[in-house]
Amino acid sequence: MSDDPYAALGVNKTASADEIRKAYKRVARESHPDLNPGDGKAEAKFKAASAAYDLLKDAEQRRRFDAGEIDASGQERPERRFYREYTEGPEATYRSSRGFEDIDMSGVFSDLFGRRGAGGRAGGAEGFAMRGQDQHFTLEISFLDAIYGATKRVSLPGGGPLEVSIPQGVHDGQTIRLRGKGAPGYGEGPPGDALVTVTVAPHPIFTREGDDIEIELPITIDEAVLGGKVATPTIDGKVNLTIPRGASSGQVLRLRGRGVKRGDRRGDQRVRLKIVSPPKVDAELEAFMEAWRKDHAYDPRKGMS
Repeated sequence: MSDDPYAALGVNKTASADEIRKAYKRVARESHPDLNPGDGKAEAKFKAASAAYDLLKDAEQRRRFDAGEIDASGQERPERRFYREYTEGPEATYRSSRGFEDIDMSGVFSDLFGRRGAGGRAGGAEGFAMRGQDQHFTLEISFLDAIYGATKRVSLPGGGPLEVSIPQGVHDGQTIRLRGKGAPGYGEGPPGDALVTVTVAPHPIFTREGDDIEIELPITIDEAVLGGKVATPTIDGKVNLTIPRGASSGQVLRLRGRGVKRGDRRGDQRVRLKIVSPPKVDAELEAFMEAWRKDHAYDPRKGMS
């Protein structure tokens, strides 16, 4: 990815979390591969923006990147890597960047916990039990998989698969805990948990606010003036939406019960209207509007200073 995640999103380093989120949605709408088939540059831009957003949306990761502790891919910078995570079993070692020898941690555990026998006698590591570490994963899912739920697979560090059941209505950034699916325990200790943080990919049409779905619906000039029924996308398929006579751009209409379902409750879909002029203004339309304006002129900006 780009060395500068802020540049990938087109924002300054001082951008707020909300500005970063909006910038990501903007780039996703413009460069999503589904909307630009065969366009390698658009796909690369979308991937760079996705990676940048994945880094910057987490406040702690953003702080560490800004402080130079991690790079744009989220990895520890060499000069900051003072220790190695203990995830490879009892033979894993601790290495300091300040010149100390490797330390065999299994010997340390034996010294610490090998005295748990009856009467406090010293001995080996018999009876030693320690819970395994929790393992953290990030899983990107589609917008509609987050709405309806799905079953996905995550690759474990050892190469094996881990099935993750995505609940219906999961939101971006939510963490799913899979008990007992983390690193194995030591001795008689139980395994840790797998913590899967879900990242929801943007949709080219729909956005989500809580349990409500939002879309921007283009309408023609005549539909705005005369009203009528217009086929409107929803997450369940198209429905006919009634446009009132004299509709304006920015006007919001509500489709009740067409949002995200969680349990027995379901949100709504909000439809923001956008009046779109015809691709070409011909002589007939121009003449009609000129004649209409002579007798029906109005000022929509009245009262603005």
